[in-house]
Amino acid sequence: MKRKASGSAGGRATSSKRAKASLSPEKARKRFRDGLFDSNVLEAYKTEYAESTPYKHAVIHELVDDTLLRAVRDEVRANVHFTPKETDIYKIHQSGDLANLDGLDDQSLAKLPSLLALRDAIYSESFRAYVAGITGCGPLSGRKTDMAINVYTPGCYLLCHDDVIGSRRVSYILYLTDPDTPWQAGWGGALRLFPVQEQEGRDGVVAKTPLPDVVKSIPPAWNQLSFFAVQPGESFHDVEEVYHAENKAQLDKDGGRVRMAISGWFHIPQPGEDGFVQGEEEKNATNSSLMQLQGNPAQYDAPQARVVSVAQAEKAKTGEEEEFDEADLTFLLQYISPTYLTPDTLEQVSELFLERSIITLDNFLSKKFAERLRTYVEAQEQKGLPAESSAIEKTTPWKVARPPHKHRYLYQQPSLPDELRTSQDESPVTELLDHVLPSRAFRNWLAVAAHGRVLTHDITARRFRRGHDYTLATNHEGAARLEMNLAITPSAGWGEDEEGDEEEEEEEEEEVKPKSKGKGKGKEKAVPETNGKGKGKAKEAVEDAVEEVEDVGGQEVYMADDDDDEEDAAVYKASGDEDNILFHQNASWNKLTLVMRDSGTLKFTKYVSRKAQGDRWDIWGLFDIEDQGSDDDEEEEAGPSNGEAALGESDMDETFHGFSDSGDDESD
Repeated sequence: MKRKASGSAGGRATSSKRAKASLSPEKARKRFRDGLFDSNVLEAYKTEYAESTPYKHAVIHELVDDTLLRAVRDEVRANVHFTPKETDIYKIHQSGDLANLDGLDDQSLAKLPSLLALRDAIYSESFRAYVAGITGCGPLSGRKTDMAINVYTPGCYLLCHDDVIGSRRVSYILYLTDPDTPWQAGWGGALRLFPVQEQEGRDGVVAKTPLPDVVKSIPPAWNQLSFFAVQPGESFHDVEEVYHAENKAQLDKDGGRVRMAISGWFHIPQPGEDGFVQGEEEKNATNSSLMQLQGNPAQYDAPQARVVSVAQAEKAKTGEEEEFDEADLTFLLQYISPTYLTPDTLEQVSELFLERSIITLDNFLSKKFAERLRTYVEAQEQKGLPAESSAIEKTTPWKVARPPHKHRYLYQQPSLPDELRTSQDESPVTELLDHVLPSRAFRNWLAVAAHGRVLTHDITARRFRRGHDYTLATNHEGAARLEMNLAITPSAGWGEDEEGDEEEEEEEEEEVKPKSKGKGKGKEKAVPETNGKGKGKAKEAVEDAVEEVEDVGGQEVYMADDDDDEEDAAVYKASGDEDNILFHQNASWNKLTLVMRDSGTLKFTKYVSRKAQGDRWDIWGLFDIEDQGSDDDEEEEAGPSNGEAALGESDMDETFHGFSDSGDDESD
């Protein structure tokens, strides 16, 4: 999955408003450590780079003159402003583009002399030749500088991507962590590299796709440079979450666990520079796109859809369309709360869904089945899982979703006719997958609730491991479709009120309303401006971030696509602006959400922090629904034909707020 230039952590537009200083080789080398440019040192780095795996990379310790880099760090902490920002792929505190240093007024620039000296040294002819010599990548631009400072505090991360955008040729990270409090590997924040699997398709073309487990981890260290050539389909990496400390006292002892680094790219030569090739950037972009599509790598994605066509088969059996009847009711009473099977309640659900296109039903599963399901899920959490994906797939019924630059989580799908589950594999989760949700009874209930006969369904059980899993933003094009999410996460601390506080839950549920689908008003740009006057203090920003309420992730987020090529549509939180969020659902227990998803709507599941008290569990379903037809047709389909006679008295009463059945009366 490619990211727009403003969409990956540290992504920013480049600029050149005044002529950059041209350093002589002697001046440039003085800004680096003694001996760095010696021929034997260069040869050693060449060898390290050539022999590295899973793809070519190198690490240089003590890169910059220590006095200079300490001065840079002090200037940054005192004078550079950081903007907290979240997208589907990262959560960071980000500075403006350091290329804009040349556009600052003299008074502002006077506050950042060491930072300017470092930038000019990194993009000097001497150091560019040094990097090119190690990587063998060819000439690098000294005019197109592309760097920013990113700060990761506890809970921050950057998910898997390959950095392939535009004219980038080499990616690098220079760490500005506390020089007097060495960074510990157990704090997280490592640069991690993913291996690539080559698979030959039926046409003989080889496709490359990253595997879900990292194989190389490079922890941060003061004055350490990590770099690699940007390679389409190969240079996949992420930044490990910076983990929370056990308590504030430990966090203070660890210096706040602030992972500060200068990250950026070296680009191909620009017009007028030595090595410039007319049309090279456009050719690279074309080749990059072709390489990422070569061999149809999507055929190896997991899970693959298991779409089941049901409507025509049912009609063929009976000769007429099915309706919600007493047999359906008898079956569903084993699994669904009686409240949602009463005619009055189901009619309200149907009307409100028709009005809003989004509805959430609390305590959806019946009390007896929910207790059995919860016991199973909690036991699985206690049991734990192997660390490696291959071991998970060999020893458990779960499979690992891949590739990680699209998504990563554990999943199970309904069994196929030629697949028989063992008794060990059967569970309340598979009972929902194989028997309840694909059943005629549930489809007929759904047809009433969602105003349309179910034509096809695709159902998957998902488990998002804390500290591992997520889905990145995907778009939906085409006709509107019904998406279901049955939340079955038993642990607390996901942003929902705790159990037992029913009144507050009901009040909060009433407030969660879908926003109108429109473009985000006043949405902040994906690249924050550089604070040239130094009014924003990095130190204060970092300290404030540490005090923020901890967000453990796991939200399922629906967003409007803003159709702006200059923005990353998945930027959903910057300086408190969330205008483009249509709907989000926190991980929770026993809650069913139905969403009619329009074309152009983005969706992703936010990375689950290791700080979470447990994994995020759900069952996701996609249903194609026939056209709803006219209002008259909808009124005719609003309720079951004989549900009143089967159920007797309605369990519906005045306490039904936000579609929440707080009592969950087991009246069957």
